[in-house]
Amino acid sequence: MTTSAPAITTLGALRASGHQQQTLRAELRTNLLDRLARGENPWPGLHGLEDTVIPQLERAIIAGHDVVLLGERGQGKTRLLRTLIGLLDEWTPVIDGSELGEHPYEPITVASRRRAAELGDELPVAWRHRSERYAEKLATPDTSVADLIGDVDPMKVAEGRSLGDPETIHFGLIPRSHRGIVAINELPDLAERIQVAMLNVMEERDIQIRGYVLRLPLDVFVVASANPEDYTNRGRIITPLKDRFGAEIRTHYPNALSAEIAVIRQEADLLTEQVDVPDFLVEILARFTRNLRESSAVDQRSGVSARFAIAGAETVAAAALRRATIHGEDRAVARVVDLETAVDVLGGKIEFESGEEGRENEILTHLLRTATAETVRERFRGLDFALLVGAIEEGATVTTGGAVTARDVLTGLPVLGESDLYDQVCERVNGTGGGTTDGERAAAIELALEGLFLARKIGKDSDGSETVYG
Repeated sequence: MTTSAPAITTLGALRASGHQQQTLRAELRTNLLDRLARGENPWPGLHGLEDTVIPQLERAIIAGHDVVLLGERGQGKTRLLRTLIGLLDEWTPVIDGSELGEHPYEPITVASRRRAAELGDELPVAWRHRSERYAEKLATPDTSVADLIGDVDPMKVAEGRSLGDPETIHFGLIPRSHRGIVAINELPDLAERIQVAMLNVMEERDIQIRGYVLRLPLDVFVVASANPEDYTNRGRIITPLKDRFGAEIRTHYPNALSAEIAVIRQEADLLTEQVDVPDFLVEILARFTRNLRESSAVDQRSGVSARFAIAGAETVAAAALRRATIHGEDRAVARVVDLETAVDVLGGKIEFESGEEGRENEILTHLLRTATAETVRERFRGLDFALLVGAIEEGATVTTGGAVTARDVLTGLPVLGESDLYDQVCERVNGTGGGTTDGERAAAIELALEGLFLARKIGKDSDGSETVYG
């Protein structure tokens, strides 16, 4: 929750309030240690990095080091960088109207020093929220020195100022992030000459622009992200710049299945007001993603992003909502049959090994079935399906599919006499009570049927719109 900015508006009033100035690194360190001492989590929304990446990053912040995160796509690097905002003070005073957001106690530009000398305690003070102290730049090959550092402003020269006047300079992103965090995504994509321009800013904290050397004591925390593969493909981080980052931290995909599931639930827009996506489907997608990361058919150097599973879950939810809308179901509930729609659209997110051309869909289908079988074993271990298998062997069939409603699935199930097998299946999937809607029960029973098919105990035939187990 955002609080109101302090009412102090002049330098004199700021001094009278007892405000103490801190460097940016001291501010980050103090706030981090305070959170840790209170037992609070400074990194909300990050899963699977708690025992590896997070401790390294916390040590780097405490040490006051600039940081570069190395990792494959979809490992949460950008999210981690953006979470740093929470370690800044909520409000910080700046000289009102100053180009670089200087602290009222320490003006650093010629214009701000002149105003401070002229106005004294009447120097106007404004308050900047922490969200305004984080700047992010996606590095691209066409990024210029002017973008990051600055350049001579021709309009100011045209006004009659001399080229030697430091006030003719238009500052770039890094100086404008004075007393804040500047994040550069995909750092190796910066041309090497642009990386060279960052050297003085990161070490000597001064600025060199077209022959100017401005001794501005910049207080900037520089963080960056990079894909390790970029060191040999699109570009590299030059050695002197790597040396100026105090900490190089390797990120990774979640090690635990539970963390993978938590990421999907947190990041995917599952249309929850209209659609139920059962936990077992999210688990299958999480296992599917992890199987892809271990497959020799997939180019592991490019990684399998968490966005793969997130997009898959969103596609499954959309398929369920489409079916419910067309057939007039009261509530959309995703089922196993909807997983096939994810395979149809996600292939382009995966880089396969060069020898696998033409087999992409076959590989995806196989690994999805493997993930489904693993989930079935976890959910139904010890449950006896002999009665259902026997009924199907005697000629019963169950029809489902993208065009078949949950009610139709349930009414088409074979009668098992006095057995409560269907209730047991629903309880294993939906918990105590077994689910209260047709959609929940149909989804659970369809998972069981798919598991029996994958175990080669029953058959399956599909024509796209309908799937028949028999």
